[in-house]
Amino acid sequence: MDARQQEKEFLAAYDPRAFDPIAVTVDVVALTLREGGLHVLAVRRGGQPFAGEWALPGGFVRAGRESLDEAAARELAEETGLDAAALGRVHLEQLASYGRPDRDPRMHVVSVAYLAFAPHLPDATAGGDAAGADWLPVQAILPAGQPETGPSRPIEQGRRTGTYGGGTGRRPVPSDVLAEPAAPAPGGHGFAFDHDRIVADGLERARAKIEYTPLATAFLGETFTISDLRAVYEAVWGAPLHAGNFHRKVLSVPGFVESTGETGSRPGSRGGPRARLYRAGDARLLHPALLRPDREAAVR
Repeated sequence: MDARQQEKEFLAAYDPRAFDPIAVTVDVVALTLREGGLHVLAVRRGGQPFAGEWALPGGFVRAGRESLDEAAARELAEETGLDAAALGRVHLEQLASYGRPDRDPRMHVVSVAYLAFAPHLPDATAGGDAAGADWLPVQAILPAGQPETGPSRPIEQGRRTGTYGGGTGRRPVPSDVLAEPAAPAPGGHGFAFDHDRIVADGLERARAKIEYTPLATAFLGETFTISDLRAVYEAVWGAPLHAGNFHRKVLSVPGFVESTGETGSRPGSRGGPRARLYRAGDARLLHPALLRPDREAAVR
């Protein structure tokens, strides 16, 4: 009997029920800028377990019918109303896998989490069995006493530290601080399951990736000003950046942005000329990297 026939007979007799059951889900940490601040997409669970609590958009992978990437894109589309064409402009990457046996009270469920961000994502629309959906400001899910992660303007006067200035003492939120949100969902819990950990990991991934890749431009439209790009970094990093230093740094990185030769429709700050418009360049990595202010100070 040849090897192919042996394999065929083996598969015919194979019984997957001989093994303990395990399920696979996808969960999506979707980030976007709304009203100048960083927001994360969350849904209200419509059924048990954790009914009425906030959770990340996600669900079970349709076994035998879709890949992990397809499942993540489907779940994101259901909660945002994006069609296939609009999903094409969303940056979607696999974040991490979470498989602690007790993370889901129903059974052993392994979740493959994804990180997504794009500009101008629409209002959330509850899909599937969700009771509601909304974009939550990132600072609203931080525990009490932790620094906010929101945009603020650079300090134009006074002592500054680091490449970008802005010696505020703010630091990125560590990945282990999101044990409870500042405004807990009904029942006194934070995010359902272990989604607080997944949100924290997604935020830290986004903060790190815009240091050494040009993915900050994925939060913006096709054309943008350097001030628009700086607002992304301020929102994601949660720290003010010195405008002049940031401008010089961005233009010194080969392939980060390229000029369109046009200017924006709004006048510049303090009545100056209209700001120049740029588009994303062809760089895949930023060299030199744009370090977060606290990291920049640490390496000096």
